Amino acid sequence: MESSTPRLWPYTPSNSPIALPKESIFFCSSEIIPLQFPSQTSSEVLAGPSLQAYCSTFTSESGTVDELLAAHDAPPMQERRPFLLLGELANPYRLQDIGIGPLPIYTVRLSGLCRTYVDALDNREVKPGVIHITLARTAGWWEKSHLALATVDQMKQMVFWLDKGRKGTWKAVKPAEGMLHFETQQLMPPTVENITWNGHVESVDVQAPAFNGSQIDLKQVMVPIHTDYGCYDNRGRLARCVHIGQRAFHEDMFRRGSSKKWSDILDIC
Repeated sequence: MESSTPRLWPYTPSNSPIALPKESIFFCSSEIIPLQFPSQTSSEVLAGPSLQAYCSTFTSESGTVDELLAAHDAPPMQERRPFLLLGELANPYRLQDIGIGPLPIYTVRLSGLCRTYVDALDNREVKPGVIHITLARTAGWWEKSHLALATVDQMKQMVFWLDKGRKGTWKAVKPAEGMLHFETQQLMPPTVENITWNGHVESVDVQAPAFNGSQIDLKQVMVPIHTDYGCYDNRGRLARCVHIGQRAFHEDMFRRGSSKKWSDILDIC
């Protein structure tokens, strides 16, 4: 952990595509508390009360997640739902700016889905601005991301912030494809060379590493996606965040191509 204080977090939102932080945390306005995985994984696919119960058993030096929520006068786990954080919404620097309140955040693994850049620029930041992250399918793909257990009000607050006052440019949906697991280890995603392209569809042609954490019912998880222009279209291919940094994307690719409609890159429930 780089810093225990959100105001001193060294990674500004311009680094949002990077999966930050590397470990599960409990976020609040005064500190960032590392969380440890339970000693045992669950053999069932977690959703609803079973997911809430499992997330409650994560521990820290200051107590369990339930105890941390109570200590910060925050809504209990029973009032929280899974919300997938793809980019800077997992960044303590940004969460502090939004004033999101206490929020447990867990490291997870996406399968069959990747994080990619939207085809729009948020110019609220200093130039060149921030390009946010959305979700798209890729057969055989895997990478790490973050899952928050958030209240409905917190979800609305995060989507409202992404909308930037233009209601409807972002939408919280439930994916109808892909898989989601808790991820307890560091995980290297496929390389550019591992991706095959037949002129129409991209896929990964290497075997995925074995899962090491419990599975989460992705169809019960909300995720904010960009519905205005969808994602950036790099001559028919995706610009994946793990392969292209935000600055390189902005300087070398952004606005030099077209966009993919969100409904063409992700099926939803």
